[in-house]
Amino acid sequence: MLNILLIGLNHNTAPIDIRECIAFSTDETEQALKILKQDEVIKEVLLISTCNRVEVLLVTENKSKAVEISKNFISKFNQIDISKFEKHLYIHEDNEAVRHIFRVASSLDSMIVGEPQILGQIKDAYNLANENKSSGLILNRLLSRAFFVAKRVRSETGIGGHAVSISYAAIELGRKIFDTLEKKKVLLIGAGEMAELAVEHLLRNKVGKILVANRTFERGVVLAQRFSGNAIRFEEIADYLNQVDVVVSSTGASDFVITRKQVKEAMHSRRNRPIFFIDIAVPRDIDPKINRLANTYVYDIDDLKGVIEENIEDRKREAVIGERIVDEVVVHFQQWYDSLDVVPTIVALRKKIDDIVQGECGKLLQTLSHPSEEDQQAVTRMTNALVKKILHNPTLFLKSDDANENKSISIDITRKIFNIED
Repeated sequence: MLNILLIGLNHNTAPIDIRECIAFSTDETEQALKILKQDEVIKEVLLISTCNRVEVLLVTENKSKAVEISKNFISKFNQIDISKFEKHLYIHEDNEAVRHIFRVASSLDSMIVGEPQILGQIKDAYNLANENKSSGLILNRLLSRAFFVAKRVRSETGIGGHAVSISYAAIELGRKIFDTLEKKKVLLIGAGEMAELAVEHLLRNKVGKILVANRTFERGVVLAQRFSGNAIRFEEIADYLNQVDVVVSSTGASDFVITRKQVKEAMHSRRNRPIFFIDIAVPRDIDPKINRLANTYVYDIDDLKGVIEENIEDRKREAVIGERIVDEVVVHFQQWYDSLDVVPTIVALRKKIDDIVQGECGKLLQTLSHPSEEDQQAVTRMTNALVKKILHNPTLFLKSDDANENKSISIDITRKIFNIED
């Protein structure tokens, strides 16, 4: 009997230095699939390798041997002793392996629940397995169901609808202030990673012109080109406050880069049009007293973290609904998977009965002297009807919910009663 097996480790079971040691690049993954699928114990195989997890998903008739082969392969391929990573491994079999891959695809097992990247990474892993012909009937169906579950979880829950990164949370707040960020002018001060990510999110929201101010003007020019914007000198920041709608700041300055006085002067010429400040610097770049001015909104990193913590709790609540969806589809997949064993048994049973009936009818016809063609057709119709009626109830039973509870036992008894060879 074929079994589904998953061997791996992730951010919950292994530190990053271990995950790094056994990670596979795309080229290495392709090479690994070619090696693993050559082993007769492994019937189908797929390899998932991201910064947070390395997992081997496979179909086998010998679970213990497949586990041993997988461990040895990871060890040999990455030139790392098994003892270094073995204690961090988890092994899931059959239903639990199915549930695990559904949860991973749905981002219920991610470091940040609800993050969308993992689904794309699994699709890439599946496409690679397909290209290398290492996936077959079972993994094709399993991954198809995984993508279906992920889509349902995403559409039927709010698991992905709450910002859980600093940069994304900032943009969500901006959308609440302006309703839409489309065509809003943006000033990026400094070149911090989170600030750059915030601008990338802004671009996805179709903001308008982007200005970049950096202490090193040349660096500002390079960054502005990346965002199809324009660079201004650091000393010109105050002059542009009357033009921009969103300011994203992340510098290493020891004092405020933008003061209350500068913004107050700018608000007169702005005719009190709202301005939104995202201060991702530590220490802060933007004077928090600016918040006291009308139509000015300043959010620093602590404010954004507070938003994120609330949203993580929201995601956890939504994840409960996601888990229910996963469990439901696991049951449906198991029913399909069980039917793979039933079908060969039903086919073998039909052949067994058909051979018996045909043999006996052949003997009958031999005892008749010169049976007419009409008589022979009548006997054939009778034998076909007999086979159908004899097999009707056994077939219904093997396909029924009653048999599903102890499917392997039902199949085994049927094969023994009718002496059906494997």
